[in-house]
Amino acid sequence: MVIMMDTANMYYGHCSTIYYGILLLMVARKKRIGNNMLKCLPKRKEILNGMLGANQIGFQTYSYSRHFISNCTRILGYETTPNGVDFEGSLVSIGTFPIGIDVERVEAQRKHSDVAPKMATIREMYADKKIIVGRDKLDSVKGVIQKLHSFEKFLEEYPEWRGNVVLIQVTSPAQIESQKLEKKLSELISHINGTYGSLEFTPVHHYHNHIDQDEYFALLSVADIGLITSIRDGMNTTSLEYIMCQQENHGPLILSEFTGMAGSLGAAIMVNPWDYSGVAKAINDALNLPAEEKKFKHMQLYKQVTNHTAQSWADSFVKELIKYKAAKKRLLLFDYDGTLTPIVKIPSAAVPPSNLLEALGALTSDPNNSVWIVSGRDLTALETWLGSVKGLGFSAEHGSFLKNPDSDKWINLTEDVDMSWKNDVTEIFTYYTERTQGSFIEHKRSSITWHYRQADPEYGAFQAKECQNHLQSAILPKLPVEVLLGKKNLEVRPTSFNKGEIVKRLLISHPDADFVFCAGDDRTDEDMFRALRRSELSSDTYFCTTIGASNKKTMAGWHVNSPEELIRFMQKLNE
Repeated sequence: MVIMMDTANMYYGHCSTIYYGILLLMVARKKRIGNNMLKCLPKRKEILNGMLGANQIGFQTYSYSRHFISNCTRILGYETTPNGVDFEGSLVSIGTFPIGIDVERVEAQRKHSDVAPKMATIREMYADKKIIVGRDKLDSVKGVIQKLHSFEKFLEEYPEWRGNVVLIQVTSPAQIESQKLEKKLSELISHINGTYGSLEFTPVHHYHNHIDQDEYFALLSVADIGLITSIRDGMNTTSLEYIMCQQENHGPLILSEFTGMAGSLGAAIMVNPWDYSGVAKAINDALNLPAEEKKFKHMQLYKQVTNHTAQSWADSFVKELIKYKAAKKRLLLFDYDGTLTPIVKIPSAAVPPSNLLEALGALTSDPNNSVWIVSGRDLTALETWLGSVKGLGFSAEHGSFLKNPDSDKWINLTEDVDMSWKNDVTEIFTYYTERTQGSFIEHKRSSITWHYRQADPEYGAFQAKECQNHLQSAILPKLPVEVLLGKKNLEVRPTSFNKGEIVKRLLISHPDADFVFCAGDDRTDEDMFRALRRSELSSDTYFCTTIGASNKKTMAGWHVNSPEELIRFMQKLNE
C-alpha cells in the first residue's frame, strides 16, 4: 500500500515546499513484501518520478527514507545523498518527519471529569490484579496474535502470576477486516482462558469494538504495563498517549523494536514480538521493576514525548534567532559541500546558487559578523566560487590553507610539512581506481582524495573499505598522515591539520565572540563540533548544526535537513 497526498502537486511539483507522508507497506496473506515492494510494481518508475516532482518528500521513519533513496538509485539510476535525490538538475530533499501528539490536548482529555469515575470502575473490576493493556487495529501487522502467544508463554513460564495478571486487549476493526484473523484471535483467547482461567478469573479480556475516548484514557491511566508488539508499524501514537497517561502510575512500556517509535523511546523495554519467551520475560521484568526505576524510566519517556513537538522545535529556532540578534560579535563557520551546496556527482559541478551568494553577502556586510568557509576544497575552487563575496574568510583543504577576510593572500600552514607520502598514497589509490569503474583521484596541495561517487554503490563501498584497510596497514604505521572516510570518498591528509584545529585558531583570534554558529554535514565537520564543545565557551553561546537526518550520530546539538533549509535560515538571520 502506498499512501500519497496531493497527487496533482506531486506530479507537477509547483508548490515551494511539500511534505508527503508515505507508508511503504504491503501485506499479502502469508507472505509480506517489505522494503523491496517498489521493485515489484509494474509502474515503479512512474511512481518514483511522480513523487520526485515535489521539492520535499517526508517519511515517518529514517529507514523508510533510506529505502526510498536506495530505490531512486537502483531503479532510476539517479545520484543520491543521505539528504536527497538529484532529479533533473535539482535536489529533492528527503526528510524524516515523525508523527507526534498534541500533548496539551491529551493532557486535557486524560483529566476530563468523565475519566476518573471510569478509572475507579476498572480498578474495582480488576481489584488486586496487575493490568496489561493493549490497543491495536485488527490487522496482521499489529502483532495481536504474537502478543497473545507471548502472554500465554508468560503464564506458562511464570506460574506465580497466574490469577494475578490480566491482559485487556482492545482491537478496533481494520479497513479491510480479516474474518480468518478474527477467528484465529478468538480461538487463541479461548484457549488461553480455558487453560489458565477459572470460574472466578479470566486472564484475557478482549473488546473488539471502538471504545469511548473517556474509557480509552481511563484504561491507559490505570494500566500497570503498556504492551505493543507490532511486527511492522510506522508511528504508534498509542505508545505516546500511554506515556502521557502514566504520570501517576509510572507503568513501564514494552515496545516492539519494529515500530517507528522504537528509535525515539529508548527508555521503553524493547522486544522482538516473534520471540515469545523474550516478551514473556520482559513482562515479568516489568512487573518486578522497582518503583524508583519505573519512575526514572517514565520520566525519560515523558521528557521525550513532551519535548519533541512541532511547537518546541519551532520555539528552539526562534530562541536561537533572538540570541543571534542580541549578540555583539558573531563568528559564523560553514562547511561547503553538503552544507551550503548539495553533494553532486562531479565535484567541479558544486557551483553555489545565487541565493547562497546573496545570503553570505548579507551576513558579511554586518560589521558584527565574522563569516568563514571552512572546507576540504582547494583554495582555487573556493576563490572561483565564493571570491566575489566581500569580507568572507576561507580555510581550504581541511585547515591547510588560510585566508583572512581583509587579505588577498593565502597562508600556507603546511609549508614546512613533508609531503613525500603522496607518492605512496597515489600508488594505492591508482590501484583501486583501475579496479573500480567510475572512481577517480583528486590531487590537492596538502591531501589526496579518492572519489567513488560515480561507481556502483555497493561495489564502490566495498572497494573503499578494502582501500581503507590497505592504507591503514601500509601507510599509517610509517607516515604522519590519517585516512578520513567522507561521503563516498577517502581522503589522506597530514595528521596535524583538520577543521578542529582551524576552529581553535579562529576562537583565539576572536576572543570577544559571544555567538558562534558552526554548520557541517560529515565526519570532517565533527572535528569542528568537538573543538567547540571542548572550548571554554559557555554552552549557550555556540550552536553546532549538522545537515541531514535528525537521528544521525553527531556531536552537533542542532540539525536541518538540507542545504536549502540552511540557506533559508541564513536569510532569516539577515532580516
